[in-house]
Amino acid sequence: MDATELPGGIPCNPPDLGGGLGAPLAGSSLNGMGLARIIPMDSSPPPLTLLEALPPDLGEAYRAVSDRIAAFPRVVVAYSGGVDSALVAALAVDRLGDRALAVTGVSPALAPHLRDEARAQARWLGLRHREIPTAELEDPAYAGNPQDRCYACKRELHGLLAPLALAADAVVLDGVNRDDLADYRPGLGAARERGVISPLAEAGIDKQGVRCLSRALGLPWWDKPAQPCLASRFPYGEPITAARLQRVAAAEDWLRARGFHDLRVRSQGETARIELPAGVLPEVLARLAQGPLRQELVAALGSLGFTAVALDLEGLVSGKLNRDRAAATAIGVTALAPQLGAGG
Repeated sequence: MDATELPGGIPCNPPDLGGGLGAPLAGSSLNGMGLARIIPMDSSPPPLTLLEALPPDLGEAYRAVSDRIAAFPRVVVAYSGGVDSALVAALAVDRLGDRALAVTGVSPALAPHLRDEARAQARWLGLRHREIPTAELEDPAYAGNPQDRCYACKRELHGLLAPLALAADAVVLDGVNRDDLADYRPGLGAARERGVISPLAEAGIDKQGVRCLSRALGLPWWDKPAQPCLASRFPYGEPITAARLQRVAAAEDWLRARGFHDLRVRSQGETARIELPAGVLPEVLARLAQGPLRQELVAALGSLGFTAVALDLEGLVSGKLNRDRAAATAIGVTALAPQLGAGG
């Protein structure tokens, strides 16, 4: 794999996140297994130390973020367990110790395996970690799935974090990075209304910088695939319910158990549209054509209530539904199965 030059001319190899059937993740700390299984629960976290050189610009940004966090008396980190918020949490516990608290909002929109990973990562970091139930599904502004659904979600989360922070004389931090500012993210407005601070974005650190810095600091999950909340699997306008979220989670768990590491199951009506990285599609199509996987896949997702299963030939594109806001086009979707039980 060719190295990518970051500012300063020092190469930082982008992660190979894999995604194929049964293939290990090349150069990855995950190797196709859940983090909860690869991080020893009784291990003690090492002190945060740079294990490899950083590009000068990223090194400067790292020092700026670390110093920024250290200047707060106490912090509450909005912690999903993703690479971004985990980096902020790691820096917070490193600089503030017990004065840092990570809080994870738990609802049906959080995939169960991500909740387990967030717990495992917090234990590995020696991080104070709390889970709080969120009730965004009770809000029509969320459950109706309008284009600004994420605003309602973050409004619920930060409405719960704000009193926790106030009681502890703390500030709330999140893991928003510079790239997020250029994406369609209405939830950022809800965070700003509550005075949430985004130290990574402030320092100009983008997603690749987050991964490069996480790896340099020895965080085992540095190459963890981006995994947005399950509500992102539904086209805007399709109502979201706990049952529909749980169905998507079960479908993705079935696929993940069979070696798909980076994936989405998009729920469009009663159709499951599977997205996998474009680079593994030839292998996947061959497996589907030659072996029992296609029948097993159709049967498994049919048992969850899906009436059709499709593979997106464009491949996995993070934020695809946001792109479709501007130009709703159906690109490269092929049916893997006819309507189940429809006689043809």
